[in-house]
Amino acid sequence: MYAVVRTGGKQVRVEPGESVRVEKLPGEVGEVIELDDVLLVGGDDDDIKIGTPVVDGARVVGTITSQDRHRKITIFKMKRRTGYRRKQGHRQSYTEIRVDKIEG
Repeated sequence: MYAVVRTGGKQVRVEPGESVRVEKLPGEVGEVIELDDVLLVGGDDDDIKIGTPVVDGARVVGTITSQDRHRKITIFKMKRRTGYRRKQGHRQSYTEIRVDKIEG
């Protein structure tokens, strides 16, 4: 069984037992979290429920395993012959969720 969930402005395909990294969500490590914005639920056979826009009564239940930040990326802008240089760094925060079950 799998589901497509909308969180953090993105759509993520999840299955029970797997870990996914999504945009930062409120909560502490070890807390149970419910994602109610389920767009699609599919099974092993050909029974697929597609929401308009969400599937009624469907939810994904998971546990927060970590609240962390990705590795640093460097943004460097330069225009030749003008002395224009800008260097900036960024680290995006994320929440890692272990999917426990899909209901609906």
